[in-house]
Amino acid sequence: MGSTPARDAMFPISDSHPGGRFPLINILLIAATIFVFIQQLLSQDQETLIAGYALIPSLVNFSEPFTLIPFVTAIFLHGGFLHIISNMWFLWVFGDNIEARFGFLLFPIVYFLSGIIGNLVQYLFMPSSSIPMLGASGAVAGILGAYFVLFPQSKIKTFMPFFGLVTFVSVPASFMLGYWFVLQIVSGAASLPFSGEGGVAFWAHVGGFICGFILGNALKVFKNTNNVTRYD
Repeated sequence: MGSTPARDAMFPISDSHPGGRFPLINILLIAATIFVFIQQLLSQDQETLIAGYALIPSLVNFSEPFTLIPFVTAIFLHGGFLHIISNMWFLWVFGDNIEARFGFLLFPIVYFLSGIIGNLVQYLFMPSSSIPMLGASGAVAGILGAYFVLFPQSKIKTFMPFFGLVTFVSVPASFMLGYWFVLQIVSGAASLPFSGEGGVAFWAHVGGFICGFILGNALKVFKNTNNVTRYD
């Protein structure tokens, strides 16, 4: 089951908030994901590779730790060029700011924890499915959730088709990402009767976004607490 955050009418081009530092970890994550995708394309037996490393809910057994590894490895697999390009583009646009705010040690934790939580939420909605789940969308959604908290006033230059015309508008991050999140919930709810079918893992988006949202708020509270001036 593939998933991509770019399944709505608004597609980000850039943001108005400078990253402030060289986004080394963000670039390494993008490079590693592209490298795995190339290996996936070059594989002589893609179906076996996907069966071994994608998350197949029906094969998960929490009493057997080995079956839980795909909760992580599935993050690096993708279902096609549009899938990986859209995921990595979202990560490129929003990830540098989150890396700058969390630091190079915590940033990958936010990314992978969001991906794992997103996969777990999707699994909980369809635990008996034999359809492979793959993609970094839950992890990328976590970056969006953290961005929503930490940079709500940032302006996002956005591509928005309007009656067949190419339109670019700047919208607040809080509006764009809030709209995106609501769309995932609505789409996820609409997909529930058909959860045994292939398609977009909307609940992975929701779970990843909420994880990033919580971690972003935790960082804000931590920094605000440490910036409080105390008078004795």
